[in-house]
Amino acid sequence: MGTSYSAVGWNRQKRIYDQVIAGCCVLYLVLFVLITVTVNPDCTFETVLLRSTSTLAVFILHVILSIGPLTRLNKKFLPLLYNRRHLGVTMFLLSAVHAVFGILQFHSLGNVNPLVSLFTSNTHYGSIADFPFQSLGFFAFVIFLLMAITSHDFWLHNLTPKTWKTLHMFVYLAYFLVVMHVMLGVIQYETNPVFVVIMISGAFILITLHLIAGMAEVKKDKKAYRPEEEGFVQVCDVRDVEESRAKIFCIAEERIAVYRHENKIYAIHNVCKHQGGPLGEGKILDGCITCPWHGYQYLPHNGQSPPPFTEKVSTYKVKITGNTIWLKPTPDTAGTTQQGAAVPAE
Repeated sequence: MGTSYSAVGWNRQKRIYDQVIAGCCVLYLVLFVLITVTVNPDCTFETVLLRSTSTLAVFILHVILSIGPLTRLNKKFLPLLYNRRHLGVTMFLLSAVHAVFGILQFHSLGNVNPLVSLFTSNTHYGSIADFPFQSLGFFAFVIFLLMAITSHDFWLHNLTPKTWKTLHMFVYLAYFLVVMHVMLGVIQYETNPVFVVIMISGAFILITLHLIAGMAEVKKDKKAYRPEEEGFVQVCDVRDVEESRAKIFCIAEERIAVYRHENKIYAIHNVCKHQGGPLGEGKILDGCITCPWHGYQYLPHNGQSPPPFTEKVSTYKVKITGNTIWLKPTPDTAGTTQQGAAVPAE
C-alpha cells in the first residue's frame, strides 16, 4: 500500500518479477524463430510473427488461469498470484501484436475497411470447416483490451470492486473464444495435430485444477462445528496456526480468518475490502495482515487499515481453553478493537 499516487507501484521484487517475465518471453520468441527457420526454412516472417506471439500469449493465458486454483491448493504459489496482473498485461501486449498484425496482413490490402473486412470476407458462419474464426479472436481481444485498460487500481476504485470483479470474470469467456479461434483456425490451415493436442491438454489441466480446488473449498465450507456456551465454537488447536499466518473457517456461511500474531490469536472477516481477496491466505508483514492479491493491509486487533487508509473489516471475539481456540462467529462492527487471546506458554 502506498500513500501517494503512482502509475505502477514497482518495488524490487516486482522489478525482478517483470525482468524474469520479459527474459522468458524474449527467450521463447528467439527459440521459436530459430526452430521454425530450421525446420521450415520456407516459412515467411509474417507467419513466424503471428505464430510465435499467439502461442506465447495462449501459454501465458493458461498460466494466468492456473494461478488461482494452484494457490488454493498450495500457498507456495502465492507470489505468482500477487503479481498476476503483470502476466495479464504481458499476455495482452502479445495478443495485441498478433491481432493488429493479423488484421493488417489479411484485411488491409483491399478497398474495404480492415475491420469491416474481418467480418465480411468470410461469411460461412454456419460451417464448422470454414467458420470465420478470426472474428472469435477479435472478440477475445476486445475483452483482453478492456481488462488491460481497467487493470489499474484507479479503475478498481471508480468501478467498485463488484463491477470490476464481474468485468474481469469475462476472462473465462475470452478463454473459450481463444480456444475456438485456435481450433477452428487449425482445422482450416494446419495438418499437424500438435496444436490440437496442446490446446486440449491445456484445457484439461485448467478444468481439472479448478475442479480439485473447488471441491477442496466446498469441503472446507461444509465442515460442521458444534455450538458451545456463550456462542463460541471450537475451531482448532493453537498449534495448528503458524506464527504470522492464518487458518480459514467457514461458519454460518461466513469465512473467518484466524491469525496468530506475537503469541496472540485474532479473528477478522476473510474478505479484503479492496478486491475481495482472501485475507486468510495472506500473512502478517510489518505487523499488518497483508492480502495476498494486491498487498492491502489490516491491523490484526481491529481490522482497520493503518493510517491514512480507511478500509475496515469485521472482527470476531476469540478465546483459548487449554490449547483449543474458540471463536464467536457473530461479527463485531468493522474496526472494533479485540484484545485477542493469549497463546499459553509451552
